[in-house]
Amino acid sequence: MTASGDVILSAAEVAYLRRCLAACFMLLEWGKAHGGPQFREAVAAATEANGTGRSPVGLGYEVCLSIDYLDFTTPARRTR
Repeated sequence: MTASGDVILSAAEVAYLRRCLAACFMLLEWGKAHGGPQFREAVAAATEANGTGRSPVGLGYEVCLSIDYLDFTTPARRTR
């Protein structure tokens, strides 16, 4: 973390985070299409525990938005 609170990640770290977020989104989508009531209840409980008040659909939106932040952020500038 920098003094301003920004985090600087390497390209490999960004790629790893993106893969993790994409896997989360695919799991949510798979569960929506194929999961039974227990899966939906587990996702609802997880989103409630998150404390953001997001619905499971809202959680999927948040995951996609996070991927967009990784994909479209501006590169860090060197201060030297």
